[in-house]
Amino acid sequence: MRSSVQAQPLSLATTLGIGERQVLALAVGVANSLVILDDGRARRIGRVLGLKMTGTVGILARGTREGLIPRLLPVLDRLESLGFRLSSEAKAAALRLVGEGFQ
Repeated sequence: MRSSVQAQPLSLATTLGIGERQVLALAVGVANSLVILDDGRARRIGRVLGLKMTGTVGILARGTREGLIPRLLPVLDRLESLGFRLSSEAKAAALRLVGEGFQ
């Protein structure tokens, strides 16, 4: 059962898409969930709910650190060419995280 602290942010989530709302609602009910969201509004609500979160870039960075992806930069460049929005600061931080630096 949700606490009133958790129910309030979820009621504010009506501005989110159905997918984001469902992910947040499920994560609230599952202990130690890792929520994968890229939508900024959904991530803010997730933080209010105290959820552990990552996004597409976080998943790709982890794959790079674990040797599943040879280099992160070409993958991020490809995502951006397909319309994925990524700030230069976030891109630089991800590249530093995997030891590539921002080129």
